[in-house]
Amino acid sequence: MVRTQIYLTERQRDQLAAIAEACGKKQSELIRKAVDQLIDQAGSSRRDTVLREAAGIWKNREDLPDFKTVRRGWDRN
Repeated sequence: MVRTQIYLTERQRDQLAAIAEACGKKQSELIRKAVDQLIDQAGSSRRDTVLREAAGIWKNREDLPDFKTVRRGWDRN
């Protein structure tokens, strides 16, 4: 792990301390969990954006073979 410092408002510090005490966990553990959730959420959002932007990018290409014809060649008789 890497040590880092963060600044919290008094309200954030107090609430975090109360949650940690109620859960029986350390504040640092709760912070790491929150950061992991943020990273996961941001990753999903980025992935969705990339997929939306990529959708249909080849739809007007005329230099590609007809997929249905190519696919029929793969069928077993």
